[in-house]
Amino acid sequence: MEQAEVPSAAGNRVLGKVAIRIMPFLALLYFVNYLDRVNIGFAGPNGMNKELGLTATAFGFASGIFFLGYLILEVPSNLALHRFGARRWIARIMITWGVVATVMAFVPNPATLVILRFLLGVAEAGFFPGIILYLTYWFPAAQRAKAVALFMTAIPVSSALGSTLSSLLIVNGHGVFGLAGWRFMFLVEGIPAILLAFVTWFYLTDRPEKANWLTDDERTWLVAELERERQAKETEHHWTLRKALTHPRILGLAFVYFAIAYGLYALGFFLPTIVAGFGQQFGTKLSVLQAGLVIAVPYAIAAVVMVVWARHGDRTRERTWHVALPMLIGGIAIPIALYLGNPYAAMAAVTVCAVGVCAALPTFWALPSSFLAGSAAAGGIALINSLGNVSGFAAPYITGWLRDLTGSQRTGLWVVGACMVAGALLAIALGTKLKSREPSAVTTESPATD
Repeated sequence: MEQAEVPSAAGNRVLGKVAIRIMPFLALLYFVNYLDRVNIGFAGPNGMNKELGLTATAFGFASGIFFLGYLILEVPSNLALHRFGARRWIARIMITWGVVATVMAFVPNPATLVILRFLLGVAEAGFFPGIILYLTYWFPAAQRAKAVALFMTAIPVSSALGSTLSSLLIVNGHGVFGLAGWRFMFLVEGIPAILLAFVTWFYLTDRPEKANWLTDDERTWLVAELERERQAKETEHHWTLRKALTHPRILGLAFVYFAIAYGLYALGFFLPTIVAGFGQQFGTKLSVLQAGLVIAVPYAIAAVVMVVWARHGDRTRERTWHVALPMLIGGIAIPIALYLGNPYAAMAAVTVCAVGVCAALPTFWALPSSFLAGSAAAGGIALINSLGNVSGFAAPYITGWLRDLTGSQRTGLWVVGACMVAGALLAIALGTKLKSREPSAVTTESPATD
């Protein structure tokens, strides 16, 4: 493979202009997306479980069934985005998920809750891998982990701000329109996806070739840079769509992502329940709003570390240990959280796990995009995300089942830790093949400056 080139100062200005144009908007979309996906975690311990009569196992099943619907349509959805363009396809996804998310405010029983969560997964299928694919259209490999990190800060930010927002809506929305607080939260948090779908249609640009907000010289440089990189990948790796959907390397990466996402969703769905349990475990009394602020702390710290760690990975051009090391640290930290003697120590351990999960995520997505291009990238990225997100079903269901079986959260968190450590070890084992090939070189051409 041809050596990746480091953009000149003028090239960096072009990439900076692209980042300013698309990254805040994409992060906003993912903020709304992730919040609608995990806000059931706030509804559960704040009235929904009691009103609908859900056990921990039933709650875990309803939380996780989302990902079975997600799994079914992930690959075809991403191929459709590659064919029809991000602007149209992402807007379509947002409208359908927004409608389903809003309807959840009126769920009458557990069976309907399960159906709607499944349909929410079907509606959202293709959104996240579609954005990852979309970023490969705009950022060269050497800058991609940082771009993905900026996009994925929406995960810890939505978990931090979302916990406070959801708590406020539950507390202050109780009785509005005759709805319980958790129902009002679903209603309010579902509507933005519908509204932003129309903004997406007019705001996003499918490819650099169509970016009239770049000058001719800027557009020419970016298109040429990305085309050079695409041709180099295809010459070196020869990845077809069929190969990307069947190769053991892709399946190995899918398990690594499964392990990262297992930790992410176990925390996302059950951290509110864990914090609510501090009252019984430590005698700590927290209001709904106070609990939301406590939950925000690990994710606020993780958001900062995520970007710094991804930038370090881009600068050193090392990928494997930038994925494996935070997974190892986070996997070791999480199971000991509930063995500590006070809530501050427990939250410190939870924070370390959240940092580990979030730090591993953006650099992970630099791995498949380092050797996949075109339809192979569309299919391979979607398959990795699809199989990896099976953990979104497994994590809440297994954690809830173990909670009912043992009467404690501890066993479930040991499983979380073991899964993350196993994924880290596999990432290391794959390291020789997954090692990024991005040594520094000097760019010979750059866009003209004014």
